[in-house]
Amino acid sequence: MAFSIHGLAVSRGVVMGRAVLVGSSRRDVAHYFVAPEQVAGEIDRVRQGRNAVIEEITRLQASVQQLGPKDAPQELSALLDVHLMLLKDEALGQGVKQWISERFYNAEWAVTAQLEVLARTFDEMEDPYLRERKADLEQIVERVLRAMQSTANPAGLRLQDRRRKPHKTDTETGAAAEESLVLVAHDLSPADMLLFKNSAFSGFVTDVGGKTSHTAIVARSLDIPAVVGARTASQLVRQDDWVIIDGDAGLVIVDPSPAIRAEYAHKQAQGLAERARLSRLLHTPARTLDGEVIELMANIEVPEDVPGALACGAVGVGLFRSEFLFMGRHGHLPDEEEQFAAYRRAVEDMRGLPVTIRTVDIGADKPLDGSQHDDAHLNPALGLRAIRWSLSEPAMFTTQLRAILRAAAFGPVHLLVPMLAHESQILQTLAHLQRARASLDRRGVAYGAVQIGAMIEIPAAALNLRPFLTHFDFLSVGTNDLIQYTLAVDRTDESVAHLYEPLHPAVLRLVADTIGQARRKGKGVAVCGEMAGDVAMTHLLLGLGLRSFSMHPSRILAVKEEVLRADTRVLAPWAADVLAADQPDQAILLR
Repeated sequence: MAFSIHGLAVSRGVVMGRAVLVGSSRRDVAHYFVAPEQVAGEIDRVRQGRNAVIEEITRLQASVQQLGPKDAPQELSALLDVHLMLLKDEALGQGVKQWISERFYNAEWAVTAQLEVLARTFDEMEDPYLRERKADLEQIVERVLRAMQSTANPAGLRLQDRRRKPHKTDTETGAAAEESLVLVAHDLSPADMLLFKNSAFSGFVTDVGGKTSHTAIVARSLDIPAVVGARTASQLVRQDDWVIIDGDAGLVIVDPSPAIRAEYAHKQAQGLAERARLSRLLHTPARTLDGEVIELMANIEVPEDVPGALACGAVGVGLFRSEFLFMGRHGHLPDEEEQFAAYRRAVEDMRGLPVTIRTVDIGADKPLDGSQHDDAHLNPALGLRAIRWSLSEPAMFTTQLRAILRAAAFGPVHLLVPMLAHESQILQTLAHLQRARASLDRRGVAYGAVQIGAMIEIPAAALNLRPFLTHFDFLSVGTNDLIQYTLAVDRTDESVAHLYEPLHPAVLRLVADTIGQARRKGKGVAVCGEMAGDVAMTHLLLGLGLRSFSMHPSRILAVKEEVLRADTRVLAPWAADVLAADQPDQAILLR
């Protein structure tokens, strides 16, 4: 029977497909499809992994039997017996075989999929002893996965394998259809999201998260429907359930009826038609009715995002989040050459258009390793993150600055520094930049000139702009963190999501003052937070004087449509009225 789960809408669109549950300890398992001719080989890899673990446990049993009762308690022997029994259980073996042969999952994915099915069965058992055996099952599956690493698919993760979806027959219509897959998890880090960037998944649902958490931001950059903050979704949804994700309404529908599926199929078609309509604006210059030229730029995570940005009509990269080069590497940070290659590729692929590279912004909801959580500090969002971390790691910071400077020899590069609040930090940053230039001079390595900018995302910075306007060429307003810090609302916490309000008077005044002061000083100013891609905010930002927007590429054409309809001469006095209102959210509706 169908039921609904409500969460937060973070990435628009609709997707229907089968649920794939991913446990927190198994996110690094590869998820891709195999060709029919590879099925037998994948099944054999699972068999070999299982047999290797059986042999290992059998050897342990033999060694235990040689020991006396003092050295080998009876409980240990009984535990090994349980592990062997679970390994040989047909429910595990046959289930895995079915995922591979019928759904074309790769071996590791099939093993974890069946684990989720069996784990749910254990959770529902009334006997406490039997429920606790789930932990034993998880342990032996982890051992099988480790054993399988030595028999990995020699073909590797081929992109075409990961993108291909097996054709299935729709049982309701009898028609052949491509079956989408949606990911359901308790939580996903930004690094996890990048692993799924070219994967088989067409959407995702998480129990936790906020509208402007970085996981949500990456979902929007991938342009896939997503719902976060769905609380118990990972407990209520079962492996392989039919699921609809309504990314517009923040709704997850499980086991939908044929009538509901037909309704959402129509909604999907409407979404495609809307995209086709907006695509006609691709080559139209972003100019208001009164002739103001507006820059619409793209936010990207990795160099591979550049073609998508150009395809959406971006006139530059307003934010290259360099931290995604650093994440999920288990402490092995990218060296200068690796970073240089990535930045150079982005610069060259932008074909002469500017690329704004933000120095690494690690911390809070963007840990270096997605499996790590900062439990040592009560408020990681207020701790050692972004420029604070960079200044505490001078060798790492100088390495990144050298790589960015070298990339600037191949095209226009702007350097953007996050989370500055103190003039002392500004001076330290500029000193590091000068040392990076001197280091390249000593080595005789070519580099280019860069414009230097600062993120305005801490209220203290927005309230004390003078040193920023003195030392920097441009400013970029990071509205996501500016709202979070101004309102003291954790943007990753769904329980306070209703308090995260871009139209709060204090937030609007900080944004408006930053734009106004920068323009009066003749300095460039952009908004690169999620506010820039929100079409409900476009006219207000234009009225406040903003002329440079940076957003996820999927939002560029929708924002361009709003720009083409705008007359800034009319919007300026209206925006002043909204700014002066006690309730801007109400005043904005009066236009």
